[in-house]
Amino acid sequence: MECITQNQIIDTIFGLYNQQLGPNFVPYRNHVYRVFNLTLARHKPDNIRVLEVAAAFHDLGIYTHSTFDYLEPSIELALQYAQKLSFSQYELKELQATIVYHHKLSKVRVSALAEAFRMADITDLSWGLLPNSHPKALIACLKANFPNKGFHLSLTRLFLKNLWHHPFNPLPMYKW
Repeated sequence: MECITQNQIIDTIFGLYNQQLGPNFVPYRNHVYRVFNLTLARHKPDNIRVLEVAAAFHDLGIYTHSTFDYLEPSIELALQYAQKLSFSQYELKELQATIVYHHKLSKVRVSALAEAFRMADITDLSWGLLPNSHPKALIACLKANFPNKGFHLSLTRLFLKNLWHHPFNPLPMYKW
């Protein structure tokens, strides 16, 4: 099974944040491409631009705002970028839902794209151990083309740091 290895909008966004991402550039970019491909395997959006922008920005606030409570900064950055692309109100709503619900612990019912994206992110965060009906051949293709490069180790470090500083709210991005 083939996977998409290049995307103009995703790559353009990464070009804008290259310096802020620093050593996390490749690990985060690879995560974005894995989630992008996994989402497309479950759901073909009406307008792929929403998925492209959501994928690129969904965790970006971690790096741009140096926080593990990154949903709001990520949404803000995504909406600013989407305005430049003249997103419709519907597209802006889909974009916001996709990012805000990507760590929801239960099924997303307001958007099929947001639910597909949530499942894709779970698959990637589990490094394919929770495949969520994603084809094993696609997961293998993604691992080959977009290796981890320390992404999960980086998230573990951020979690432990946040746990130390906020023991009663170690995962602020998770929502019911």
